[in-house]
Amino acid sequence: MLHRRSLIGGLGAAALARPGMAQEAYPSRPINMLIGFAPGGGTDIVVRMLSPHLQQELGQPVTVENRPGASGTLAASAVARSRPDGYTLLTGTVSSQCTVAPLMRPPPYDQLRDFTPIMLVGTLPLVMVVRADSPAQDVAGLKRLAQEKPGGLNYGTSGVGSQQHLSSELLSRRADMRMTHVPYRGTGQSVNALLAGDVDVNIDTLATYLPHIRAGRMRALATTLPSRATALPDVPTVAEQGYPGYDMSVWYMVLGPAGLPADIVRRWETALSRVIGSPEINRRLVDAGYIPGGGTAEEAAALVRRDAERLGRVVQEAGIRLE
Repeated sequence: MLHRRSLIGGLGAAALARPGMAQEAYPSRPINMLIGFAPGGGTDIVVRMLSPHLQQELGQPVTVENRPGASGTLAASAVARSRPDGYTLLTGTVSSQCTVAPLMRPPPYDQLRDFTPIMLVGTLPLVMVVRADSPAQDVAGLKRLAQEKPGGLNYGTSGVGSQQHLSSELLSRRADMRMTHVPYRGTGQSVNALLAGDVDVNIDTLATYLPHIRAGRMRALATTLPSRATALPDVPTVAEQGYPGYDMSVWYMVLGPAGLPADIVRRWETALSRVIGSPEINRRLVDAGYIPGGGTAEEAAALVRRDAERLGRVVQEAGIRLE
């Protein structure tokens, strides 16, 4: 009897010890990276550029899943609800992580508390573009065109409440320029709408429109950061054209759900730093119009907090609501 009790006790101790002993090093299976927008936009471009190299660094497949809708909040909501085990992550944008609270009532998640920021991947200036046959050559020319056209101009975006929407509305108000918003379900659709003449002007990510600008199908009127874009050094900024302080961009960040363990965060910090910092990827990002990211998880979290406050004021000024 004593021997039997000792055996049972030993088996129990072994069972209790097994989870710790059998714990596998992260990652031990494929990782799913969610994107809140349709293929062809700035988020999709950067993630698909990085994912094969991240797979090499992490030793596991990094699959990319597009879940477009509601300005990126469908994908962000799914990650916020996922297990904090590092196998479901998000490439979030400034739209999905910083403007949800002021745009949506009630918001589908707490943009500051429901995520673990890991690293800024890159930043894209936005660019104001028209078709190559448009008479507008700059922001002033676009304003004259809006005054001449009954009902003003139409502009397309990837959705209500997107950074493209906020940027366009902010400029429309500051320039006293009548523009009507035409939201689409993704950047690809808004690009096609501009090419087809269904809209007159778009403000969208530089990476999306740079191939069309270089091919001569579209004309860049302005970029949206305080300094000129490296990829378009001859195109003046909005600020240079009479609207000082205008500063809008889209950034991309890898995040996990709240409670993501510190060791997993550090593992991703290391992998992302190596990939983004490699000469090949750094060059490809710059050539595509991105400003390469980097830094720490703490710096990424600080960026989210800063832009949530700054862009919250922009949303209120533009009077935008996402139902």
